[in-house]
Amino acid sequence: MSSALKETVGRYGIWSVGLRSEDPSRRGELAEAAAELEQLGYGAVWLGGSTTVRHAVPLVGATSRLAVGTSIQSIWQYPAAETAAAFAELEAAHPGRFLLGLGVAHAQNTAEYRRPYSALAAYLNALDTAGVPAGRRLLAALGPRTLELARDHAAGSVPYLVTPEHTAQSREVLGETPLLAPELKVVLETDPARARTLARAALAPYLALPNYTNNFLRTGFTETDLTDGGSDRLVDAVFAWGEEKRIRSRIDEFLTAGADHVALQVIDGASLDTLPREAWRRLASLLALDAPAQ
Repeated sequence: MSSALKETVGRYGIWSVGLRSEDPSRRGELAEAAAELEQLGYGAVWLGGSTTVRHAVPLVGATSRLAVGTSIQSIWQYPAAETAAAFAELEAAHPGRFLLGLGVAHAQNTAEYRRPYSALAAYLNALDTAGVPAGRRLLAALGPRTLELARDHAAGSVPYLVTPEHTAQSREVLGETPLLAPELKVVLETDPARARTLARAALAPYLALPNYTNNFLRTGFTETDLTDGGSDRLVDAVFAWGEEKRIRSRIDEFLTAGADHVALQVIDGASLDTLPREAWRRLASLLALDAPAQ
């Protein structure tokens, strides 16, 4: 299943909060954007924020081959039985198109947060019982134990805010077969000061979240790297910015480190709810994506 999954998602995808919405009036806009991403040659879109199966419905319905995944659905927010029922409904209508990305989110975001590893394992067991196949679910795995869970009870990992070094470590734990699809933030800005200013504005909220800061410390950064909006070293490790050649090289670093797929999030200073469609076109050109045959 994993080899077929890798072929389905391809090398490159788009990560976006803006592609999910609770507003029914936006369904047409989102469907149109998804159809263009498919036409541009991206293999997958990843719905950012704490999202769920229903957010994928308009995007899957508007496309014919694009994989649509959650990145991530919080296990605390949506019960396993509810998730399984929604998954089955979408799968019946559009087989093989949806990927369930799951994670434990952050203690600051829910009063129910407790023993996250055990809770995630129990959630996966409940999905097993409800018939959601392991080959169609992915975990936002940062630490070694969760990576092992992604290897043994899911189709792989969709980690957020990581480096090529973390990617290499993840591949070592996962082994060759599971999908490894890290998210990478891209700033289409050549001026170093401007690029890092935009990057730090996007990075700031995450530097208050222990899941991410602890992972940075595990992968060789220091407490100093985490202060004042993040050191240049940290910013340059988790963002791709600069001339197109430099951005392409940074993306390739993740692939060389062991990623099968890179989920690209455009950072441009605009609200996360916007759709940076011109930037997505520029990235498609930069990556020399091939549009699918009609």
